[in-house]
Amino acid sequence: MLKKYAPYMPETFDKYIEPFFGGGAMFIWAYKKNPKAQFIINDNNPSIVSVYHAIKYNLGPFQLRLDELEKQYLPLDHADRKRWFYALRHEHAYDFEKWSKTEEAATLYFLMKTAFNGIWQINKNTNNRFGTPFGLGKQKDKVYDREIVKWWHEALQDTIIFCNDFEPVVREHASQNSFVFMDPPYRDSFTQYNTDFNDFEQERVIGCLQHCSDIGATGWLSNRDSGDNYFEDRWDSDKIKYFDVTYTAGRRKKTENGFVAKPAKEVLLTTK
Repeated sequence: MLKKYAPYMPETFDKYIEPFFGGGAMFIWAYKKNPKAQFIINDNNPSIVSVYHAIKYNLGPFQLRLDELEKQYLPLDHADRKRWFYALRHEHAYDFEKWSKTEEAATLYFLMKTAFNGIWQINKNTNNRFGTPFGLGKQKDKVYDREIVKWWHEALQDTIIFCNDFEPVVREHASQNSFVFMDPPYRDSFTQYNTDFNDFEQERVIGCLQHCSDIGATGWLSNRDSGDNYFEDRWDSDKIKYFDVTYTAGRRKKTENGFVAKPAKEVLLTTK
């Protein structure tokens, strides 16, 4: 979406706030745009936040654990990689207390790098912990990029990391020249990230966007257009952008030739 967002990106900001952090793609853009800004990130998933904490504070032990797992994984053929993945996922679900917090975070990171599309799903068969199925298993000479992890380590040094509800993060920290990017779970989404993010929660996000507008901050709300005018009924139509996209995970359409990627429409609400 970054290419589609490009014409609307803010030129300047002195603070960047992302209350639904996840993978942090927009953070990367913001950090490269203005590395001297103040950065505040938040996610209410403690397992995901633990990965960022480990990369920030314990890079050496984090990479050591990744390297150990990579050495076990890469020599295996596809069938053995799949069996190995599910054994490690089971261990992460039920026997994680034997690890340090850094080892646990690195194990989760490795699972996400080898799982389907790197997405987060909860599975009741995995103790309500990470349960995404195995991915393509086509890694050749590495599973993760060491330079990328090092980049994150450096970028997070002056970044404030929260693991809270999104609303106080926005209302307490946004200021006039902030860029606040909100990418909550989509309405009617296949991937709910173990949250019940209903329309009441969406109303709270829109309230945060209104707060950004009131104080003069640049606020963005990214979501899926469900075609029922939900967002149009709650926001100035002149400040809503639409983008045609293709979903490759979670919204594939079943045809006589199997599942195919499904076209959809993304919606972006802005304050300016």
